[in-house]
Amino acid sequence: MRISVTAAVMAVALAGAVPGPARAGAPAGEIETSAGPATLERMAEGFRTPWALDFLPGGGFLVTEREGRLWRVAADGARTRIDGLPEVAAVGQGGLLDVLVPRDFPERREIVLTFVTRIDGGGTGTAVASARLAEGAERLTDLRVLFEMEPGGRTGRHYGSRLVEAPDGTLFFTIGDRGERPSAQDLSMHNGSVLRIARDGSVPADNPLVGRDDALPEIWSWGHRNPQGLALDAEGRLWLHEHGARGGDEINRVERGVNYGWPVISYGTHYSGAKIGEGTAKPGMAQPEFYWDPSIAPSGMAIYSGALWPEWEGHIFAGSLNSDFIAQVGGDPLREIDRLAGPATGRVRDVAEGPQGALWFISEAEGAIYRMTPAR
Repeated sequence: MRISVTAAVMAVALAGAVPGPARAGAPAGEIETSAGPATLERMAEGFRTPWALDFLPGGGFLVTEREGRLWRVAADGARTRIDGLPEVAAVGQGGLLDVLVPRDFPERREIVLTFVTRIDGGGTGTAVASARLAEGAERLTDLRVLFEMEPGGRTGRHYGSRLVEAPDGTLFFTIGDRGERPSAQDLSMHNGSVLRIARDGSVPADNPLVGRDDALPEIWSWGHRNPQGLALDAEGRLWLHEHGARGGDEINRVERGVNYGWPVISYGTHYSGAKIGEGTAKPGMAQPEFYWDPSIAPSGMAIYSGALWPEWEGHIFAGSLNSDFIAQVGGDPLREIDRLAGPATGRVRDVAEGPQGALWFISEAEGAIYRMTPAR
């Protein structure tokens, strides 16, 4: 249940090790922001490659680890490893990725996960599953795979995998180009796209490509490289950010049936320095609302409600994987306002707004979850 208006010690040594005890809300210093100093609290620690978090009603939250582990962290900091996951292929950048607690969790106790699986015919690909979290929060039951991408890819790159519940209850999620650039323009493949499905895995009749023989019906938009941030704003509009290559990380407002251009147009270059595609613009391909050059390797995204910092209402917060900060983007047109940086912001993998308006984030480098509030 992402509460933002889309509604945040070192790694353990062994892959199966249980994180050690942590005191919820342990002080972790302050961080300077455009609105003055903010207090950081370490809410949980001891994770190995944490990838995503989402909040449970009544306190506590869920955390995924890319290697294929799901944890419940209670309000007092106690951790429980949750069994009953789908079979996860932890390959390259893939594994157990996003987690979503839908709005109707109190009635259905259902969560949604994105993960990497081995695809029939070879290779690996992004999949989406739902399951019920048992009352004791120790096991998933009634697991259903709702979606598997077509076809599988041979690389271990660009799985995308951010997940959002739309206002109508349908699910938006992202898939990267899997390192196979031309596939992002091929509508017969799921690569390089934002997709939309119903909670039962069916395809909504109003998806833009339904009825086309040359296109997969789950596709909502395409021409994306590797979107790892996805969020709704206060008006219900969908936004994402995606990795460029060497420069050209983009923030896009995602619209139904729109082509966002990769790899035909880009504001970056190949890692070799060579030109990408045909330039920065082409008719029929959308322009980004904002882009970074050089790249910040963005991951995780929240659009802030203004609950604790009214001056930040509508601002986008995006983690950086290569430069160890949280980027704050806002205004019209969009511009980068600030870079929130400190000892806790190493490889920020996810950013979320919590139940009382705090900003939460995952530091992959620290293996920890942090909460940020205005300093008193």
